[in-house]
Amino acid sequence: MNINFEYDDVKASNRLEIMAAQKLEKLVDKYDFIVRSDVFFKKENTSSPDTGMVCNIRLSAPGPRLFAQSSSGSFEAAIASSVEDLQRQLEKRKAKMQSR
Repeated sequence: MNINFEYDDVKASNRLEIMAAQKLEKLVDKYDFIVRSDVFFKKENTSSPDTGMVCNIRLSAPGPRLFAQSSSGSFEAAIASSVEDLQRQLEKRKAKMQSR
């Protein structure tokens, strides 16, 4: 699987890329139909310290693209939340694919 990283108002981080890649590899191991992923890191100005670090993940797989967005106090938590959302979406997609 090909993983692309993009940063918006954030300095590129090898540590974040490794963490995101590890979590995405777990999804690929479970759902082998994933073709590609795009990971976007963005920093937003918010009044709450619990939000502002945004992680968007877009997965290319058979059918419509899957997308998850999460805003948290740290990029690590945002990555984890986005991956959890994608996990649920992939479960539904796999169930649909098997029922055909």
